[in-house]
Amino acid sequence: MCRVVVTGMGVITPVGNDLDTFWNSLKNGVCGIDKIGRFDASRLKVSLDAEVKGFEPKSCYDTMQEIRKSDLFMQYAMGAAKQAVEQSGILESDLDKERFGVYIGSGIGGINTTIRETNKLAEKGPEMVSPFFVPMMISNMAAGAVSIKFGAKGPTLPVVTACATSTHTIGEAYRAIKHGYADAIIAGGSEASINELAMAGFVNCQALNLAENPDEGSLPFDKRRGGFVMGEGAGILILEEYEHAKKRGAKILAEVVGYGNTADAYHITAPDPEGDGAIRAIKNTVKEAGISDDNEIYINAHGTGTHLNDAMETKAIKAVFGKKAYDIHVSSTKSMTGHMMGATGAVEAIASVLALKDGIIPPTINYKEKDEECDLDYTPNEAVEADIEYAISTSLGFGGHNACIAFRKYTEE
Repeated sequence: MCRVVVTGMGVITPVGNDLDTFWNSLKNGVCGIDKIGRFDASRLKVSLDAEVKGFEPKSCYDTMQEIRKSDLFMQYAMGAAKQAVEQSGILESDLDKERFGVYIGSGIGGINTTIRETNKLAEKGPEMVSPFFVPMMISNMAAGAVSIKFGAKGPTLPVVTACATSTHTIGEAYRAIKHGYADAIIAGGSEASINELAMAGFVNCQALNLAENPDEGSLPFDKRRGGFVMGEGAGILILEEYEHAKKRGAKILAEVVGYGNTADAYHITAPDPEGDGAIRAIKNTVKEAGISDDNEIYINAHGTGTHLNDAMETKAIKAVFGKKAYDIHVSSTKSMTGHMMGATGAVEAIASVLALKDGIIPPTINYKEKDEECDLDYTPNEAVEADIEYAISTSLGFGGHNACIAFRKYTEE
């Protein structure tokens, strides 16, 4: 079976729209959470979100017509994909486009387009609904549009597993390359679901934190936690077969070495409190990666800031690693980015690769009050230096979907 490496990455996030800005923000504990500015939120109980700022679609599209035919989640995906493709230099190589794929998912897809066109139907009649409504709304279209943009004719599909979406896209892309179905895949996720309807739904299912102070909005593993903060954006990685990357002289950022995909089969929104599915996903990843108690490890935890998730995830980490769990560096970058839904797994995978590459563990910011149920090292408030060998990223989605991916530090051979 083939080895799989990362050769390019790109981000559009609430804390930066390029890798350098994003990573500097995480290392320095910059919070991307603030008062809702995208729409009038006066009717909602929630007042905070984590919005992308300063993104210019013109930076990744050739014409205004292309932009008008693209929902915001597609635009975020295109922006991050363009960065990743350019960093990898893969289009400048002798690339077989029929073995070049795209695995980009979205938890919700073009919900802003759906709302806008629904309002047109109600107010002006069916003739006013856009002929581009369907291709702008469907969740596969970020993958489709990126495939068209870069001429990728190989395995191409989206994944839709709520908050686990883009960890699954990376994992499934890893498997496709590992087993010989592709030479390279553009993998990740995108989400643009900050609007009154989506946030009302999350408020009414008691998932969002109703705090008014941005510094109290996303509090993973803190005893004061009360829900997550809605975020948005995109994260994209270029995964490539190792020999293919070496042959073209690509700069290798990390190696993908393990993947776990399980289901709780428990509840539509609540995680299994015993963490059975999460335990199996992490355990399967660790086994495939060959991680042992002798290795230095970082875990970028799902860490949403909901009571059930954080307690269960802590329990799962301890179940897999035993006493070693207390020596592992853990953090939740959602304390800074908010929960980016279908994009969150890919963005956190990128943070994991950067942590490996630079030997820096990003912090869990605004951590103040310890919880007896959450008793691991969550890297409180300030980044720390650590020479880690492996980075693990977990994502746990509504419907009981669990995904885990592992990266190994790459050294020239």
